[in-house]
Formats: sequence, C-alpha cells, structure tokens
Amino acid sequence: MARLPRHKTGMMARRPLLRGAVLSAAAAALSACTGSLDSLNSNAVPAPGPEPQPVPPPGPQAGPIGGGATRIALILPISAQGNAGVAAQSMKNAAEMAIAEFKNPDIQLLVKDDAGTPQGAQQGAQQALDEGARLIVGPLFAQSVGAAAQVARPRGVPIIAFSTDANVAARGVYLLSFLPESDVHRIVSYAVSRGKRAFAALVPDNAYGAVVEAAFQQAVARSGGRVVALERYPLSPGAMQEPARRIAQAAARADAIFIPDNAENVPQIAAALQAAGVNLKRVQLLGTGLWDDPRIFTAPGLAGGWFPAPERAGFRAFSQRYRGRYGQDPVRTATLSYDAVALVAALVKTQGQAGFSEQVLTNSSGFAGIDGVFRFRVDGTNERGLAVMQVAPPDGQVINPAPRSFAPGT
Repeated sequence: MARLPRHKTGMMARRPLLRGAVLSAAAAALSACTGSLDSLNSNAVPAPGPEPQPVPPPGPQAGPIGGGATRIALILPISAQGNAGVAAQSMKNAAEMAIAEFKNPDIQLLVKDDAGTPQGAQQGAQQALDEGARLIVGPLFAQSVGAAAQVARPRGVPIIAFSTDANVAARGVYLLSFLPESDVHRIVSYAVSRGKRAFAALVPDNAYGAVVEAAFQQAVARSGGRVVALERYPLSPGAMQEPARRIAQAAARADAIFIPDNAENVPQIAAALQAAGVNLKRVQLLGTGLWDDPRIFTAPGLAGGWFPAPERAGFRAFSQRYRGRYGQDPVRTATLSYDAVALVAALVKTQGQAGFSEQVLTNSSGFAGIDGVFRFRVDGTNERGLAVMQVAPPDGQVINPAPRSFAPGT
C-alpha cells in the first residue's frame, strides 16, 4: 500500500466533523504503485522550524499553484455563493498546502473556478486540457463531475473528483469522497460479525435514503442476514410517527434497527420508536457517517448506537497545520483535496505521468492518506478503511479500528 503525505442532491462530499488517520505530511513520496506498495520515507517528519505565521487565503483569481512541469487541473466552485464557495476556498488552500508540504513537487495546479455549475466545470476542464493538463482534480458536485468528464474522457485524461454520488463514477472518473455505500457495507458487516442477523430500517424518503436503502438491502443479503421490516418516512414535522409505529410492530423480530439520517432527524426517530414501545436498549441502533456529529453523542436514546467513520487523529493533525498556515479552521472536505494533490504529486515523483494509468490508480493495495486507507475501483467508486464508532459522550468511542491496509486479494 502506498502512503501519502501528511461530502445528497448536488452531492458533494459530506463529512461535517473530525475524521482521519494521519501520516506525516513529509512522508510524501509513494513507492512504485504496482504490486506491493511500500512507503518511501514513511517515518519522516518535518524538521523543526520557526512557528508558521498565518497568511490570508489567496483570492479566487490567483494564478497557478506550483511551478512543476506536469500540469494538473484543480476545478472547484470558488466563486459560488454560500457554503459551496467557502468549501472550495478551503479545498484550494489544502491543495496549496499539499504542494508546500511535499516540498515543491514537479506539478503545477491550473486552478479553474466552475462557479458551482456544470457549464463552468466543462469550460474549466476544456481550458485546462488546452493548457496541457494531464489529470483533473475535482469538481465537487455531481453534475459538474459529469460535465467535466464529457471533455476529459475523449482525451484520455483521468479525473479524481469529490462528489458522493456514485452515479457519476466511471472508468477514468474516480471518486475520492466518502460514499454512502461504503458506510452501509461497513456497518452491516460489523453488525453481522457481532451476531446481528435480523435487520429493520427507517430510511428518509429522499435521494440519500434511496442510495442507502439499495446498499442496505444488498449488504444484508450478502452478509447472510435478512431484512424483517423497512419503512420510508417523509422529512416533515410529525410524519415519522406512523413509519416508526410500523417498525415497532416488527422490532421484536429484529436484532438491529438501521437509521441512516442526520443529527437533526435521528433523535426524533429514536423518540418516535420509544413512544411506539421499542426498547432501544434491547435492539442495536445502526447509523451511517452522518451520525458523526456532537448532537448525536448526547441525544436521548442513542447511547450505544454504532456507526462507521474514519478515525480522527488525521484530521486533528491536518487542522493544526492548516490553522498554522491560514489562521483559520479548514472545512471537513479540505482533506479530500489535500490527499488528491498529494497522491498526484507522489505518483509524478515516482512514475511520472505513467502513474496516471488505470493500472496504477486502481492498484488493489491502495493508498494511505489523512483520512486512512483508500483505493479506487475500476468503475470509479472507492473503498475506504473505516472504523466503527459507538455513540457516547463527548465525541464517540472507537469499538472496531479502521484497517491499516487492504487484505491481499480483496
């Protein structure tokens, strides 16, 4: 496994809180990415130096980042309004930080602002390709990824994008985000390993719910379990009680109840289940990465629930370095940009542009970055090494560690 240095509708990578398992930013170099991939200098740490002074983030119209010979496009919605623009600027900063911590690799990032639109992404991709880009990092949103792919695919240029919508993944279009399907597989597999065989589920009636419902049905069947009840609920006040009542009728036959929703809705669902007579101490509650939220850890009825997440040391260390450089906290998706750029820089260092081949990018040994191990599948989706967390104040507890590598042959 190679080691790197040390995000619903619209579907951008969606992890809101602390995540990760860190490797030092100075451990930037990857070994040859075929066969067994060992780290080059994996134990290196930055030499002590003066405390870095905060510098203001560069403006959206800043020029290319880095001066290397291999040109890489970085497409983000820098001028978009609201959270998208904030996330994009933080991700751009993280990309710049990856280059700085890699000690000026032989790449140059051609920064393109897609303004959060498919048209902007397609135009930015075309401009970057005309300027000699050999790989595209980004975009952030699903429709923008698809639009960029329309111009990149005919030129044989791969994309490492950040959407969590697996529908836009394809051969040559790789998603580095945290995919809901991975969450579901991890938590169902762990639950089955702990003797849970009969599952009930309460699923939100939205795009995210549709994705996790399909993944849940497949994961349970693949693991040898069975779904004894599944209900969808609309996201409106008071609409959860009736689906919860129907699940309560089946709860006596269930070992676990799966609730793949966020910290605003899950406590309400738990309360509705309790009101319908479910003993939440008898049945195991299961969630997805959306549960990684302080409001979940202290919510009534959720103590002891299980959910998947990366371990957190990596993001803590990354955030400390980011604050030292930019004088502010990064958004959670910033690690995705950092890892993508660090991966590209390492591949160029060890293999040149041959490192962008499908064989290298989809190597089964995978890579290790800030948020733990990951690998790309040929179909463009990914697999990540996730821990299983238990709901407990103040910020959850690891009950099954994230894997440090992928087992041979998996």
